[in-house]
Amino acid sequence: MKNKFINWLKVAGVKVAKTMAETALAVIGTNTIGITQVDWLGVLSACALSGVVTILFNIKSLPESAI
Repeated sequence: MKNKFINWLKVAGVKVAKTMAETALAVIGTNTIGITQVDWLGVLSACALSGVVTILFNIKSLPESAI
């Protein structure tokens, strides 16, 4: 049971990292000409929100037997 939960944590962590990277790419790529024009606080905020949403989606899919 513990191994299932640890495996779930690893898989969820990878999904969160990928989603946050995709979000950063999408936010940085809009209306940006140079690195000084990037709204880094906005990028971090969007990445954090996408990470939270991904965790919530993964909790929904967590099998009850893994707890």
